[in-house]
Amino acid sequence: MVLYEYPFNEGIRTMLRLEHLFDRMAGLIARDDPVDHHYALASMFEIMDVAARADLKSDVLKELDRHKQQLMSYRGNPAISEAVLDDVITRIDVAFKDLNESPGKAGQALTANEWLMSIRSRIGIPGGTCAFDLPAYYAWQQHPAEQRRADLVRWTDTLAPLSISLHLLLGLLRESGVPHKVVANGGQYQQSLPTARTYHLLRVKLPLEADLVPEISGHRLMVSIRLMKADAEGRLRPVTEDCAFELALCA
Repeated sequence: MVLYEYPFNEGIRTMLRLEHLFDRMAGLIARDDPVDHHYALASMFEIMDVAARADLKSDVLKELDRHKQQLMSYRGNPAISEAVLDDVITRIDVAFKDLNESPGKAGQALTANEWLMSIRSRIGIPGGTCAFDLPAYYAWQQHPAEQRRADLVRWTDTLAPLSISLHLLLGLLRESGVPHKVVANGGQYQQSLPTARTYHLLRVKLPLEADLVPEISGHRLMVSIRLMKADAEGRLRPVTEDCAFELALCA
C-alpha cells in the first residue's frame, strides 16, 4: 500500500514538512559519504528556515496540550490501560517541557556559528559550495565519516526538542484516525464531514500495484478525492473505473 496524507490546516502542513525534513536529515547523517553529509546540512538549514515561523513553537505546544487533555479524559475508562495512558501522558509532559524550555526558535543557537552560516548563505546557490568558494568547508568534507557525523549530531541536537515533539504529536494525531475501506466510483470519491468535530489530517492508502495518484482537496465540511494515473509521458490522467482504497480521518 502507498500512503498519502493531506493536512486540513496550515499548522499541520508545516509540521508534516518539518517531519519530512527531520527524517531525511537523520537518514543522511547515518551515511558515510561526504555528499550525504552535505545534504544533511542542507536539510538542517531548511528546518531552520521552516521553523523560523513565529507561531510554530506555540502551535506545537498547544497541540501537545490538546492531546494531553483528550487523554486525561480517558482516565477511569475500563477499556483503556492506565499504564499505557500514563506512559503516553508522561512522554507528552517531557516533550512539552523540553520544547518550552528551549530558547528562541529552533536552531537559533546555530546562527552564532559563523562557519555554518557561511555555508548556509551559499548552499542555495547552484555550485556555491565549491572548494574555491568555501575551502574550509571542503576541508571539513575530507574528515573521516565518524568525525563529520559527530559534528552533525552536535549541531542537530539543538533541534531535538522540536523533532521529538513533532514526531510524538503527529504520531498521536495519526493514531486518532480509524482506517476504513471506501470505493471511488468512476475514480472519484466525496465525503461530507460532521460539523461537530474538527479534523486535522486525512490519510489515504492506495494499492501499490494500481499505480494511482490521488488529487485531494478538502476543508472542514467536505473532502474530495480524484484518482489519477500517469500516462507514458508522466502526465496525470483521471481514472474512470471504480477503485477501492483505505481512508482515515484524524482529529
